[in-house]
Amino acid sequence: ALQLTSYYGLLCSAKAQGCGFCQRYSLCNFSYLLHKTDILMVYSSIYFVAGAPRSNYTGRVVVYDVDSQGNISIVQSQRGEQIGSYFGSVVCSVDVNKDSVTDVLLVGAPMFMNDLKKEEGRVYVFSITKGILDQQELLEGPQGSENARFGSAIAALTDIDLDGFNDVVIGAPLENQNSGAIYIYNGFQKTIRTKYSQKILGSDSAFGKRLKFFGRSVDGHRDLDDNDITDVSVGADGNVVLLWSQSIANVSIIASFIPEKISLLNKNTEITVKICFQATFRPAKRDNQVAIKCNATLDADLQSSRVTSRGLFKENNERYMQRDAVVTHSMNCLSICVLQEPSDAVNSLNVRIDIGLANPGTSPVLDTSSPASVAYSIPFIKDCGEDELCICDLVLNVQQKGDDGKQQFIVSSKNKRLTFNMKLRNKKENAYNTRIQATFSDNLFFASSSLPSDGTEVSCQTATSQTTVICQISYPVFRTGQQVSFDISFDFNLKNLQNMAVLSFHALSESKEEQELDNQISLSIPLRYDAEIHFTRLANINFYEVYSGHNIPSTVNNFEDIGPTFNFSVKVTTGSIPVKTASVKIHLPELTSKDNPLMYITAVDTDQARGVTCQVQINPLQIGKRPYSASFKKENLRAVKELNCKNAKCSTITCKLEDLMLKGEYFVNVSTRIWNSTFAVVSTTGIYMKKSIPKYFLVPDALQSSLKRTFQSKKYYIIVFVRIENLNQEVK
Repeated sequence: ALQLTSYYGLLCSAKAQGCGFCQRYSLCNFSYLLHKTDILMVYSSIYFVAGAPRSNYTGRVVVYDVDSQGNISIVQSQRGEQIGSYFGSVVCSVDVNKDSVTDVLLVGAPMFMNDLKKEEGRVYVFSITKGILDQQELLEGPQGSENARFGSAIAALTDIDLDGFNDVVIGAPLENQNSGAIYIYNGFQKTIRTKYSQKILGSDSAFGKRLKFFGRSVDGHRDLDDNDITDVSVGADGNVVLLWSQSIANVSIIASFIPEKISLLNKNTEITVKICFQATFRPAKRDNQVAIKCNATLDADLQSSRVTSRGLFKENNERYMQRDAVVTHSMNCLSICVLQEPSDAVNSLNVRIDIGLANPGTSPVLDTSSPASVAYSIPFIKDCGEDELCICDLVLNVQQKGDDGKQQFIVSSKNKRLTFNMKLRNKKENAYNTRIQATFSDNLFFASSSLPSDGTEVSCQTATSQTTVICQISYPVFRTGQQVSFDISFDFNLKNLQNMAVLSFHALSESKEEQELDNQISLSIPLRYDAEIHFTRLANINFYEVYSGHNIPSTVNNFEDIGPTFNFSVKVTTGSIPVKTASVKIHLPELTSKDNPLMYITAVDTDQARGVTCQVQINPLQIGKRPYSASFKKENLRAVKELNCKNAKCSTITCKLEDLMLKGEYFVNVSTRIWNSTFAVVSTTGIYMKKSIPKYFLVPDALQSSLKRTFQSKKYYIIVFVRIENLNQEVK
């Protein structure tokens, strides 16, 4: 790891070893051959490598040897893979394991373009066998949408991390908008790790100013500050930067717990977590120490963490805790108290410990090979035999309460709740975190749950999804042979009418279930809705009395010539069940069987602004606008006890009520005249009507129900039938 220090001047770095020898020879068959050269030490043989970045437009690397007479022979020629990539402009041989034998050759192609047509740059890693290059892999460098020219400078470093293997530094002078960057890659065995261990930008604030073309040249062979670690020199435009290397700390973490296992008999167990740290340092010095930050997280492993924790730290009542520590060669420990309330008593309570530097840049760095995170588990005492494997057998039974055996449930404002009795029994070993999960259609709401009579703890809560409720049963353990009975209720959502109420009940636990088939029950309940539409009427007369001696006018000039008024109002009242559209049909006896007129409609008034409209013929004879010559036939009505639409001809008033509001009132006012002349010529002994007027109420076909209402009244001589229909054809 490198500490940033800047010096002004110009860095001229050239690898001198073998270069003078190489440049005494000429290879005329390769254009621009001697751009960069290096030596390959392969056991008893020495090979030379030279780069020709413009050869054949793609660039080339040539491996050759020279005999004692100075004759040159080509061993291998390796071409680049992209035109203009400048492959071979930089070559660097590396003895990774320090055995004086070249292990890999790094070849730079700094102008290699990515898919975005940016000069990202590329560095190839070749292994060497008897002077033959074999490409192994590519080093991971810049990943972005800008030019970087990664691989413009490459230098071997003398074991900068003191792990026994030499390392590599690579420059990318155009990265970060020409500010530049360098990458450190660590050696391992006989190769270079493809993932960089450190990246330093030329725009780092430690330099005091934004550098330009940082990484255009690099070098790292000497310890310049006498701390036994190689330092790195980096060239930039008009500047040179010396990067002091820092010592390395390998921190080990050991955690222990008191108690070692969690008892379920006490729901609020207090646990003491003891975390100990110890470090080794490279280079080893007696006064070495490293300041770290320790982050502890409950209910988290190395891959993920639970949404909610089953424990909290006593100090801050949170699942996260941070402490500072100074780690040396000696063991250093700290203790943290945890309060545990497990919702899952089968899976162990996890504690993840993450460490990082407290003061980066001013103390030793952490070894990349040592874990920055470790996870520990605190198991539960399960009381499930020696194998600690709990195998339960939950049996669930669900019964609808108040079920009278009818196939359909009628929903009304007074009957809008479904209640179910839940019975759960455990036939085998302990079941931990036992619960019943109820999922229901969105025309229901969870309303309430009852407490078991035996005192068993049951708690029901709506889940994140509003159509799921979870009931915890005898938390944390539902023991062998234990059983429980309680009720759960649902209310209907009257804003979302559906044909069915669908529910599914599932008994679950964290133990292993032996028999799944008796854990689930699904119910589909057909529904009908009482729309609760009512109507009443008010008339101006309760009976019509026929007098002898009525004059029979030959011409009717106005309504007064017809006879007395018979006015009535029909009031429709809606209930709590939504009804979008309804119709009211009023049937009035208009003519006798011999076409003598009975009633004559003169007006129908409605509140059209509230969506009430009627279809009817009003004053079809245009009385009042022109004279009407009336004629009447003698007729014997002695055998007729009542005039209705079966023995008389009726006219119909059809009214549509739209966009009905809940608990609203709607009126239809009808004005008529009774023809005196008809009753002056017919023979009667007294015509009566029934003491009731039937009202028919139809609900949608989708709900398949019909209800009848009967309204009491006094005696009438003429029957008026009123029929009201719900016109909703579909319930959604």
